[in-house]
Amino acid sequence: MPDNASPDNATGGGSGAAAGATAEVTAAGIARLAGVGRAAVSNWRRRHADFPKPVGGTETSPAFALRDIEQWLRDQGKLAEVPLRERVWQQLVGHPAGTATALRQAGAVLLLVHERPAVWQQLRTAADDAELTGVLPAMLDAVLADRLGPEHPVRGLTREALAPYAALVRAAGDLAAADGAPQAYTFLLGRHLDANPRQYTLTPPGPAALMAELAASAGPLGSVLDPACGAGALLTAAQERAGQEPADGAEGGGTADAPVTLHGQEADPDLAALTALRLALSAPGAPVRVRAGDTLRADAFPGLAADAVLAHPPFNERNWGHDELAYDPRWEYGFPARTESELAWVQHALARLRPGGTAVLLMPPAAASRRSGRRIRADLLRRGALRAVIALPAGAAPPNGVPLHLWVLRKPGGGQPPAPHLLVVDTADLATGTPAGRDRPDWQSVHTTAVEAWQTFDREGGIEEQPGVRRSLAAIDLLDDDVDLAPARHLPPPAAAGGPAALARVRERLTATLARTTELTPRPAAGDTVPDPDPAATARRPLTTVGELARSGALVLRAGGAGTVATSGGTLPTGATPPEGGREPVEAPAVLTDHDVLGGGAPSGALPEAPASGPAEEAVLLREGDVVVPVLGGGAVARVVDEATAGAALGRNLTLLRPDPAALDPWFLAGFLRGTANTRQASSYASTATRLDVRRLHLPRLPLADQRRYGQRFRELADFEGALRLASRLGEQLVQGLHDGLTEGSVAPD
Repeated sequence: MPDNASPDNATGGGSGAAAGATAEVTAAGIARLAGVGRAAVSNWRRRHADFPKPVGGTETSPAFALRDIEQWLRDQGKLAEVPLRERVWQQLVGHPAGTATALRQAGAVLLLVHERPAVWQQLRTAADDAELTGVLPAMLDAVLADRLGPEHPVRGLTREALAPYAALVRAAGDLAAADGAPQAYTFLLGRHLDANPRQYTLTPPGPAALMAELAASAGPLGSVLDPACGAGALLTAAQERAGQEPADGAEGGGTADAPVTLHGQEADPDLAALTALRLALSAPGAPVRVRAGDTLRADAFPGLAADAVLAHPPFNERNWGHDELAYDPRWEYGFPARTESELAWVQHALARLRPGGTAVLLMPPAAASRRSGRRIRADLLRRGALRAVIALPAGAAPPNGVPLHLWVLRKPGGGQPPAPHLLVVDTADLATGTPAGRDRPDWQSVHTTAVEAWQTFDREGGIEEQPGVRRSLAAIDLLDDDVDLAPARHLPPPAAAGGPAALARVRERLTATLARTTELTPRPAAGDTVPDPDPAATARRPLTTVGELARSGALVLRAGGAGTVATSGGTLPTGATPPEGGREPVEAPAVLTDHDVLGGGAPSGALPEAPASGPAEEAVLLREGDVVVPVLGGGAVARVVDEATAGAALGRNLTLLRPDPAALDPWFLAGFLRGTANTRQASSYASTATRLDVRRLHLPRLPLADQRRYGQRFRELADFEGALRLASRLGEQLVQGLHDGLTEGSVAPD
């Protein structure tokens, strides 16, 4: 089920739930305890003979006794005290009934501490363990029923279930006092979700906030339903959006000064319970009604008429209830085929809206085009229920390789005539980096483009066309044999390369670049003729290796790939400045990827976000004069970092060589590393991918003055190579632009 969580890969185990001394911890957990990266833990295991031996786990993921690890870290001066949140987490993962059960118990205690602190304080100070776990169930039932309703999904909090785990109960209360109950639960839930990445499909915060904003355009949100709520990302986004409404001027079904009522249903009973606790803690004062059950087969809210429905339903489900739900009254727009589970969710969402209410669903792109769903899509258009289809960039949400769509629907009725137009928006090109979708989407641009288009269209009934981005289509024009609603099929492309004037500028740049390339064409030798090489002299030239230079201190070797950017919940690297307000990621450097090095482009990657439950890793930042070498692919490539690239982070599958300027010229170093014979002898061909061992690359031993002579020549070759690349790109742009202009009529043939 979909949701938003802060990843922080962690697992652990133990034989006792009540005592952290018997718990186990993995290498990732050790890294969190000490505030270092996992690579540091691997180094400790290699270099320190007294490092504790594994007591469990597997060969690839060993587990260690937490007590032994704590003592070793203290003896080494790497740890003064294990953080309370880590102790609580180790108790959760060591719970015999499973982490989800333990988290349900701890979450209920956190809710009691948050809602009724005086009651908890009285229990905490006056009761021994037996008395505490004896009276606690009644207290928990009361606060859960008050916040979540009598049919809440947080079950199993009996005296018998809690009695063996009084230490966990007390530790949860102490963590609430230290960090705050909502923050403590966010940490623990985020850690749990990330420890089980295959069990949950998570909706990132960018799409969640966008969906809530689109739903709120018709007026304040008084009640919101997520029928596939997962761990509550969309409901959390809706609650945050509702809190931004002005106090007056409200229209629609809700009022701006009243808390939004959050309804959710989730098929997984454990996740439903955890979600209910998350929403109750993060949305104080808001009525929360989360139920466990299969939404399509056993709807928990059959009489609901919500202001908005937000959903990221499961995709491509065959067993959604097709056989037993053939005569369900929700299929007002047609009975979905067995392969059209997404259209069943669309109609369920419309059935649970008030007249005029808005639904926003995250959909696979195939749902807009499959022939098996064309009749339902046609009826949605005829009756004005489907108002907009917005294409998102690839990587917006799982599955990350697919550019998903947002469907915006409005329930007909409320005295409004059927809408005769459909808005199509394509934000698929609004991504950072190239090729599109390889890195995180630029959510500020995506959000602004989608929201502005929808609000204008919703307010005026139409919108000015922007080629390649947005367009208003007459519904009747879409009612053909296919009823294909994919935005890319209906949006005219932008004017060819910006039109004839832009093409003329490209031609001028290409002409100048070709002239520059001619000037930079390197000469084979200093004279008019090429002298015969002296093989004997070349063979006698003394050589060294990169590994030897690194050991002697003439250069520093660093591997790329490490580094994260801290977010609202994450811990900043040492010395980093937190962002104002703590909600947006720290300004992070761009990442130089292996694609950028191979293609000669500017840094195009982005650092991943740090987990909310762990520290951010410090990236390897480039300096001017560094040499960067890709280690995969078998090509002879080395790049000297210039002023424009300095400050970027080093990406994966790259190795950085930082030469000492007093010993090595960077251009001399990069030039000799690119030799074909050199890279061949240093490469491994044992696997399907060729891998370069940078330490085995050869260099001649030359005085610094001679190095600079070679370096100057290598620099000239690099300038020539850059001019060739630019000419190639400009030539491709001009050719494609002329093809587009001639075929579209913006360029005349003569």
